[in-house]
Amino acid sequence: MHHRRCPAAIAVASAFLLPGTAFAQTAVMSEVVVSATRMETAFPLNGDTLDRTAVTRQQAYVSDSARLLEGAPGYNTWTGGGISNLPSIRGFADDRVRVSIDGMDLQSACGNHMNPAMSYIAPSNVAQIGLQAGLTPVSAGGDSIGGTIVIDSITPLFAPAGQTIAGGSLSGFVRSNGSANGGTVKAYAATDNLAISATAGYAKSGNYKSGSGQEIKSTQYDAQNQSVSIALRGESDLFVLNFGHQNIPYQAFVNARMDMTGNESYYINGRYQGTYNWGTLDARLYYQTINHEMGFLADKGGAMPMNTEGVNVGYAIKAEIPLNARDTLRIGNEFHRFKLDDWWPPVPGSMMMGPATFQNINNGQRDRLGTFAEWEAKWSPEWVTLLGLRHDLVSMNTGDVAPYDWRNPIPMGGMGGMGGMGGMAMGMPNPDAPAAAAFNAQDRKRTDNLFDITALARYIASESNRYEMGYARKSRAPNLYERYAWGNGAMAMYMNGWFGDGNGYIGNLDLKPEVAHTLNASATWNNAAKTAELRITPYYTYVQDYIDVNRCGAAVGGACKAAANQTASTGFVFLQFANHDARIYGIDISGRMPLGELADIGTFTTRGMIGYVNGKNLDTDDNLYHMMPFQAKLAADHQLGQWSNTLELQLVAAKDDTQWVRNELKTPGYGLVNLRTSYQWTRFRIDAGIENLLDKNYFLPLGGAYLGERPMLWGTPVSGMGRSFYLGATIQF
Repeated sequence: MHHRRCPAAIAVASAFLLPGTAFAQTAVMSEVVVSATRMETAFPLNGDTLDRTAVTRQQAYVSDSARLLEGAPGYNTWTGGGISNLPSIRGFADDRVRVSIDGMDLQSACGNHMNPAMSYIAPSNVAQIGLQAGLTPVSAGGDSIGGTIVIDSITPLFAPAGQTIAGGSLSGFVRSNGSANGGTVKAYAATDNLAISATAGYAKSGNYKSGSGQEIKSTQYDAQNQSVSIALRGESDLFVLNFGHQNIPYQAFVNARMDMTGNESYYINGRYQGTYNWGTLDARLYYQTINHEMGFLADKGGAMPMNTEGVNVGYAIKAEIPLNARDTLRIGNEFHRFKLDDWWPPVPGSMMMGPATFQNINNGQRDRLGTFAEWEAKWSPEWVTLLGLRHDLVSMNTGDVAPYDWRNPIPMGGMGGMGGMGGMAMGMPNPDAPAAAAFNAQDRKRTDNLFDITALARYIASESNRYEMGYARKSRAPNLYERYAWGNGAMAMYMNGWFGDGNGYIGNLDLKPEVAHTLNASATWNNAAKTAELRITPYYTYVQDYIDVNRCGAAVGGACKAAANQTASTGFVFLQFANHDARIYGIDISGRMPLGELADIGTFTTRGMIGYVNGKNLDTDDNLYHMMPFQAKLAADHQLGQWSNTLELQLVAAKDDTQWVRNELKTPGYGLVNLRTSYQWTRFRIDAGIENLLDKNYFLPLGGAYLGERPMLWGTPVSGMGRSFYLGATIQF
């Protein structure tokens, strides 16, 4: 077969010959669509996808892209900042979940993970977001054990042959609780082979109030995002170049000792897709820089600057080769480099935070090189199988570190100019000085070999019944902070940790990679019209060398020497990352069903989800941290022409199975009711609703400890948001 290439696309793409993505998805939205060859990842098992229409419905009340999937079975979020919640899939959270944004793997450049991957794209710029829980094909990425989230941003529309088009949209929202507001402007112009689009938006909120009327301190935020996309296509080629910039002047963190006082990021991302006689090729190259600052906003007060600079750079290339009518081969190669510097400038006049700079991570680097092969076979109309093998080589290292002060003890007074204490010099211990010296004396280079296997099978018994089952061996290497956070003084340990518990953490150079063995089965039943569905998915995962924590002891030194640290069942404690064996099991149930139709009134449907997860540390018989308690969600939907309404009910059981080693807080059960309505005209849409309609006062089971104001006392969970009215509008032109 002859293919006529677009010379300009080939010329530009030649600079990106080695990039690619395991998930190459065509972005789709009502006003913006790229026409291109779509390279499907191997059939998803237990996958859920939201298209642009579904995302649009949430824009008026969701500013954090991590929250867009909260209706998907098995998915929750750990509370962070207003736009920086951490994704959790069936009990595996944050770095255990692979997040791909337009093929970019972005690492958090912060000791508190205040800038996770999903915080770099606003919901208004999401064209499609997909979730694969548990068993993920090896082509969906390595160095993760919990699942994969793939986000595709909006890319521009091509005009019909021989025509030129231009347009755009304006949207905005307001929310009563926290006086939140935001807006987005989009514009595009295109011919039949060249298209350009631009998006700019912001989201801002003050502190919200709980159902009891209490102001929940340190919940305010301000975020601004801009992006430009240029697309060029030939007869069988597509090249897309994306540029983006984010500026967050501030974002408070209700369950962290620090706040974000600045976060600025730039990225460039190039993608090439082509169709050939032998199959399809998808290639990508990306580069992102991050400048991040932490400190204290007004609610916490004080001064302690902490700065990080990060770089994410990588390429990926994937080829899909149909071997015959039955067999399809996918092969790929990926590389990702993450560079990190984390330093804390001295505070003038402070004895503890000076006189020099504290080097937390100095020239840290984490490289991952991955290669995979995947075979999909359609044995019959009923049977499809998938077998994949993957290897990732992860290498990491860091330079020498330094405390604020190398002296030990740090002098505090003495005779003469030292306070008139005779010949006695007074001082305070400086545990970080010997800890830094010991860290610098060690060989810090580490290399991990990760091997993944995925074996899946699908049986389509009929058009109405489908069954899926499989096994996966997935692995993940430690992140830079888990290995290299070295300070053992109380203050240094409190500054590292992304768990929202207020505890102090120290790294462990001897950590091994996590290896997860997952068994998964899923059964789906539909009616003949596909309007009703029931899906049941039980799962079990055993994790060898799960990276959990121990109460650090006297051998670690510093704050870990206190004997009470080993036994305290209340208060904040000091912890060291450590490998343990663990297991997680649970079940997800979801479904939908039509309720009927009444003339001149409309159609009625219902949908729901039930989730249960249980996690144990098998070495200590302790619960794993932040396991979501039993939950159920039920919604009743009404549709009359272009008018739609939804009544939602969320029920969450009491959280009693908490983790002792972290002194995790228990939370009572609760129920929430939300009411939503929207109307869609040809070029105008309006959304309105009330969240927490009954103004219920409740605590977030994955919210952690309330640290929103001083003094930071142990024992209070983070309250959820009280009643909030919202209104959003979008106009297309």
